Amino acid sequence: MSSRARVSVLLALTLAGPLRAQSPDSTASPFRPLELPAPNTLRTGAGRPGPRYWQQRVSYRIAATLDPESGELRGRETIHYLNRSPSALPYLWLFVEQNICAPGSVTNQLDQPPLVFLGSTFDFSCKGFAGGLVLEHVRRGARELHPTVYGTTMRVDLPRPLAAGAALDLEIAWRFRVPPYGAGRMGGDGPLYELGQWYPRAAVYDDVRGWNHEPYIGGGEFYLEYGRFDVALTVPATYVVGATGVLLNPAAVLTPTQRTRLARARTSDSAVAVIAADEAGDPRRTRPTARGTLTWRFAADSVRDFAFGAAPDFRWDASAYRGTLVSTLYRSSAPEWEEANRIVRDAVQYYSEQWYPYPYPHITSIEGPVEGMEYPMITFCPRSPTREERQWVLAHELGHQWVPMIVGSNERLYPWMDEGFNTFIDLANAARYFKGAPYGDSIEVHPLHLYADHAIPGKEQPLISRPVESHDLFWTAYQKPALMMQTLRYEVLGKERFDAAFREYLRTWAFKHPTPADFFRLMRDESGMDLDFFWRDWVYTTARLDQAVDSVAAGDSVETVYLSNRGSMTLPVELELGYEDGHTVQVRLPVEMWNLGRTFKYRVHGAGRVRRVVVDPRGVLPDTDRGNNSFPR
Repeated sequence: MSSRARVSVLLALTLAGPLRAQSPDSTASPFRPLELPAPNTLRTGAGRPGPRYWQQRVSYRIAATLDPESGELRGRETIHYLNRSPSALPYLWLFVEQNICAPGSVTNQLDQPPLVFLGSTFDFSCKGFAGGLVLEHVRRGARELHPTVYGTTMRVDLPRPLAAGAALDLEIAWRFRVPPYGAGRMGGDGPLYELGQWYPRAAVYDDVRGWNHEPYIGGGEFYLEYGRFDVALTVPATYVVGATGVLLNPAAVLTPTQRTRLARARTSDSAVAVIAADEAGDPRRTRPTARGTLTWRFAADSVRDFAFGAAPDFRWDASAYRGTLVSTLYRSSAPEWEEANRIVRDAVQYYSEQWYPYPYPHITSIEGPVEGMEYPMITFCPRSPTREERQWVLAHELGHQWVPMIVGSNERLYPWMDEGFNTFIDLANAARYFKGAPYGDSIEVHPLHLYADHAIPGKEQPLISRPVESHDLFWTAYQKPALMMQTLRYEVLGKERFDAAFREYLRTWAFKHPTPADFFRLMRDESGMDLDFFWRDWVYTTARLDQAVDSVAAGDSVETVYLSNRGSMTLPVELELGYEDGHTVQVRLPVEMWNLGRTFKYRVHGAGRVRRVVVDPRGVLPDTDRGNNSFPR
């Protein structure tokens, strides 16, 4: 638009201000209710589990052997499946995600390019490696079963349906070659191994969708049942293992010196070297024996998954926070990880005190080739080139302990409920950790600064999009939902009101399976504000904000500021009024100002002549046209 045309339009809007403010608005109300599933006795209208809410419980007993010489992992497991649903189940669906690298897998066939997240690259392929799961047997008792495998999913038909309230034990033996790089979530780097998605595991059967068996092709993450794990991992005796769960046999796999140091670490606020720099890689000083193999035994309850890392040359630092052991395992080639233990412990404290107490006995972070991945009680993180990036990835993967390890949302469908919520809490944590430094003082506005580059009309996708269909997962799963939560916290509800509601969401759905509708309803119920307008704009559409001040009209005792909502997103308005005598006043108008349409007359009583008006003076909203945010222009 030419400058002359722009002036003409602005003049027309100025002259038409009072008339437009009185004209009826025929568009659909932005405050119309969302179309959500009807509440019932399973999931209430208040966003809580109802009196008849149920979820399955799946527990695992696993014995596995990692053979670094052949690069093979062999295992046997018993899956104890308790059917708490009201329905008999004629079959079970399992994930066999080790098949992601099989020659005929969807991932290998498509060979999609890596996802680029600013300075990080996430390759969800197998980088040419071809090798999948070999099933040796699947049994129920003495009866051999013959499952049907579809890529990374497996259907196990039962001889007779599993009745409501009944349980069964499924025995599976398998093996597979560990890929050097398996879809960014398992692999190795020389003798170091990081293993996620390494055993067959049950899909979720819930009251919302029945079986949730969307295939794993890399981009989407996981949705799993809670239960108990008893795991025995046999590795070369020279190896040190970090894993989900409590180590049950420390006397068999740790030296007396290491056990003494761990005992000291359990009461220490600062890191204790369990394996020091000059000891790492020397089995004579770090292992009870350097010959043969050792079996590490772990147990964990109320967890949805199990992962482990193993290497012969780990350094090991440990400290504690309120009884939780904080361990960091890293190689001597990453000496900058000496700060990692303090970063992780500090974040555990912040997330626990700000949002929900960390419930598990330990958290372990392992340095290695996986770019960043989370599992119950354990995270895999890279070395990282800068201190800021290192803190971010360590705290981000840790933050996933809250969402979705504790609050078990469906990552395969709704990554904004875990990646987005987690990014939101990470931003405040990073700002606090680096407070006073340029990075710390600017990191919380990072999502807002990304808006123009990612919220591109015609290209941007709604947050509700499945992750495997997202063209910009960095935006739809991470940064935009974080911006959404920040906007809700600071600009719509206010910090105190938001924090109380979000804490209640975490507490209510801890170790359960919330849906988007449950989250929306609980936030409305707890905060006392109907937020359907907000969720529609941010989650279900790509609505864009354009708030404007059209004109100012003087009267005898009242001046009128004519405001309009020219975009498709609805939010409250903040004004800065500049008066004739030079003083300014900040005014916050609630979102109900748009109840009667897309224009609003704000009447200013007896404070002098208004000479200047600025909409969103702090620049905290994603307004797409700031040229109309002030008057005079």
